[in-house]
Amino acid sequence: MKRFWPWLRILGALAILGVLVWQLGTRAFLDGLREVDASGVAAALGIGFATTVFSAWRWCLVARRLSLKLSLPSAVGEYYRALFLNGVLPAGVLGDVNRAVQHGRGAGDVPRGVRAVVLERTAGQIVVIGASVAVVLSTPSVVPPPIDGVVTAAGIVVVVLAFAAVVTGMTAGRHWIHSGSKWRRGFAVTLADVRLGLLTKETWPGVSLLSVATLAGHLALFVVAARAAGVTAPIAELLPLMILALLAMGLPLNIGGWGPREGVCALLFGTAGLGSAQGVTVAVVYGVLALVSSLPGAGVLLVGSFKTATPAAPRFAARTPVQTGDTR
Repeated sequence: MKRFWPWLRILGALAILGVLVWQLGTRAFLDGLREVDASGVAAALGIGFATTVFSAWRWCLVARRLSLKLSLPSAVGEYYRALFLNGVLPAGVLGDVNRAVQHGRGAGDVPRGVRAVVLERTAGQIVVIGASVAVVLSTPSVVPPPIDGVVTAAGIVVVVLAFAAVVTGMTAGRHWIHSGSKWRRGFAVTLADVRLGLLTKETWPGVSLLSVATLAGHLALFVVAARAAGVTAPIAELLPLMILALLAMGLPLNIGGWGPREGVCALLFGTAGLGSAQGVTVAVVYGVLALVSSLPGAGVLLVGSFKTATPAAPRFAARTPVQTGDTR
């Protein structure tokens, strides 16, 4: 099953996009491509820089609490590269995998490097889920079934897992760290890293604030996409739809974010009376602008490839001149 899962993700995303084309035609998608202009590109690059810095800063906080060295400039560059790879490669997460492994190798602890990236991304998703639950509770009229059930279930799962992690860490975690079973030791180490990386008073305020700032940046880009697509509805009316669209992008059935986002936008915009085709157009504009915002990552990738391909200049040790003649 593990071997076929990447293909199932791709096929699931293609199926969603295929149904949308079948129901709405190709015009909604083509309109989304046409509406991207220079002002939208400039806004995407500016907003993308802010959200990347916020996300990289969050990664630094988590990594440093796990005793991994990571400077903010280095984190920003690595995060840009990961975003670009996530956007252009089918699985949508390969950039993050590369970021985790490379940082772990550089720090001398690959498992902890992977956990740092997982925890950093999890923190962002928890904030998106929390915002989505708030949308369901505050404006249930804009959330048609089955999306309301999915959001509610996701919120319950997050609360249950967080409670279970805290309780298990306080009870069994300290004993399992010395267990003879490598699975129990590994679980205990993971729980300890969750506590250090996300739940301590030194970590959670900064991680939460940066996650909220990152979410605000993504929503700002969505607003730019909506205006570019010709949607004139008030921002207060659009934000609930956009929050749920961002949640949909986290579903494991996408190609670089494409698929569920377009499907959810079609459903939500149609329910809100803004038109399903308009929702798809907004989603397409957002997808293009999000890819544009990650383009500095292509530069980081090229620079890294050039450095790898260029052999380092040989270093010659200083030699003491050989003296000739009388050595007496």
